[in-house]
Amino acid sequence: MSELISTMPLLVAGLVLLIMFLFLGMGIWVFAALTLVSVTGLVLFLDMPIDRIGNIFKGTMWRTANTWELAAIPIFVWMGELIFRTDVSERLFRGLEPWVDLVPGRLFHTNIAGCTLFAAVSGSSVATTATIGRITTSALKERGYNEWLSVGSLAGAGSLGLMIPPSIVMIIYGVLAEVSIARLFAAGLLPGLLAAGLYSAFIAVRCSINPDLVPKRTGPRYTNRDRLRGLGLMLPILILIPLVLGGIYSGLATPSEAAALGLTGTLAITIILKQLTWKVFVDSLGGAVRITCMALSILVAAGVLSSAMGFLHIPQEISKLIVSLDLGPYGLILIIGVFYLLLGLFMEGLSICVMSLPITLPLIIAAGYDPIWFGIFLVITVELAQVTPPVGFNLFVLQALSGQPIERVAVAAFPFFLLLASTAVLLVVFPQIALWLPDQLY
Repeated sequence: MSELISTMPLLVAGLVLLIMFLFLGMGIWVFAALTLVSVTGLVLFLDMPIDRIGNIFKGTMWRTANTWELAAIPIFVWMGELIFRTDVSERLFRGLEPWVDLVPGRLFHTNIAGCTLFAAVSGSSVATTATIGRITTSALKERGYNEWLSVGSLAGAGSLGLMIPPSIVMIIYGVLAEVSIARLFAAGLLPGLLAAGLYSAFIAVRCSINPDLVPKRTGPRYTNRDRLRGLGLMLPILILIPLVLGGIYSGLATPSEAAALGLTGTLAITIILKQLTWKVFVDSLGGAVRITCMALSILVAAGVLSSAMGFLHIPQEISKLIVSLDLGPYGLILIIGVFYLLLGLFMEGLSICVMSLPITLPLIIAAGYDPIWFGIFLVITVELAQVTPPVGFNLFVLQALSGQPIERVAVAAFPFFLLLASTAVLLVVFPQIALWLPDQLY
């Protein structure tokens, strides 16, 4: 069937994608499905011998895995696991409470601010949603806040774990696209804060229009002394953020070195707070190992898939097709955005990123877009996948926390899905939202 590539390359691309979704639909692990589709494509369409495929894949796997920047992933994940299993996140909620009291919507904003701050020391969307959600969902419900606005805002704000640095997806994108991870981290900060601002503005407007969403105030207002006390409760997180990001943005530390500093600081803080028990240490380390193995196995398999697609000329042929359509830069971004939204209905964010880059990145570079900018656009589309059924991970987390059916959680999250999509549109129209800060720092 090797003649098929030269005569009908787009048909080959469609068949490869069909095989991929077939394997994924069978419930095969993502890394195994990506590897199997690579082998199947090379054997079926190029008649390539298995021993040659093995030699190609060995070299590809080594080059993909032998990257120092990947060392940051397990360290950042372990930081998030430690915070998740101690009361540092609960202190964050209690510290934010007096600061949001004067804003329309009051404690609803703890979802937004809490996820924003936690995202700056975590790097995982699911960890951010689970950590903040296990505190705020029950606390807001007990105090009479509207449950659906609470769940929806948490679904949207939890996705900030991927955009606000440090971000696991940004690290993986930086490795695959061969761009500076430090610049990616800087590029993600302002779009992340923009999305958080849109969420809070929506909550404030909605609660101003419908005050019944918020319980009537029964106690005295918080004082400035309460707010100072709140800063003390938030101090662990407020120490970790500059410890991690300050070294990266100042150029004094690489992402991996900053991750090590952050982990050291997290261990020290949990020891000082008498939260680091042997069980917490072992459980957090085990959780970090599981998440890291999942992420890196998918990353290596993605390298294999990228190599196979190169042999099959799929990216080149799709690139030629899109160029022939003469869509223009905005048309290309629209097509790619729709493509990612469709993938998000069936796949989680990390898999979308590693599976699609061999196809989309060459198109973006050929169209003249900055790969740093595209990395942030990709992260936003991956975040959208976190809140779209049927496989939106954040929706499943909130389903478990709230006890509500997944479809009702998805409906509650829909306004925040639209706000996040609006962030992507603003990023396309005003690319300097992402590029200004890295241009200033580097």
